[in-house]
Amino acid sequence: MAARELGQPRIDVGSCESTQALVDASMPEGALAVADYQTAGRGRLGRTWEAPPGTAILCSLLLKPPAERPAPELSLVAGVAIADTLERSIGLSVQLKWPNDVMLRRMKVAGCLAEARDGAVVLGIGVNVNQRSEDLPERAGSLRTTTGREWDREQLLASIVDDLGHRYSDWLDGGLDAVYEGLGSRDFLRGRQVSVNGTSGTAMKIDRQGRLVIAVGHGELLTVESGEVVYER
Repeated sequence: MAARELGQPRIDVGSCESTQALVDASMPEGALAVADYQTAGRGRLGRTWEAPPGTAILCSLLLKPPAERPAPELSLVAGVAIADTLERSIGLSVQLKWPNDVMLRRMKVAGCLAEARDGAVVLGIGVNVNQRSEDLPERAGSLRTTTGREWDREQLLASIVDDLGHRYSDWLDGGLDAVYEGLGSRDFLRGRQVSVNGTSGTAMKIDRQGRLVIAVGHGELLTVESGEVVYER
């Protein structure tokens, strides 16, 4: 399937509460909202996403997948696309931490948030690009702190949107299985001791339905569809 053309129409703002509020289901698929700064950026489980003005990629994209495609999988699809862009751009291996984090040298550098809305999905993406160490929370990094140089946010955003167009098209055509080669091999949690929803064990893999599989002892495997992961560093 040909890549979906995403990123138009585009809304650019200097500051907003959250780009998630700038797009809605009445817009064409592919509508993109981009901000230099968010006063109330949203992450998973009600967390905030904060970055000094002009240092991060902060955007939301409107997608309209068919009902048979599970919307939560889009966080993983977007993670694969971000990893594609970053590996090609900076030449370092990127990993994906289930369910929605992008990791570079064991530090979170990006996150994705897929919110179902009126039959559509608003996909929020945040990428730490040019923040300094003192700008970042614990266990977070940026491209700048990792590579020692600043990066062009607009070029990176264009590449992410393009890569997402390809990965989204593959997902529409064949589900998560169609992008799995970019997901399973980048599994950050595999082999780590984790705790999810009060259950501890060893993370085995992200399966082809986007679930985390955990070995909890005595040969028993637990499949987790959603939850908060705590892992041993």
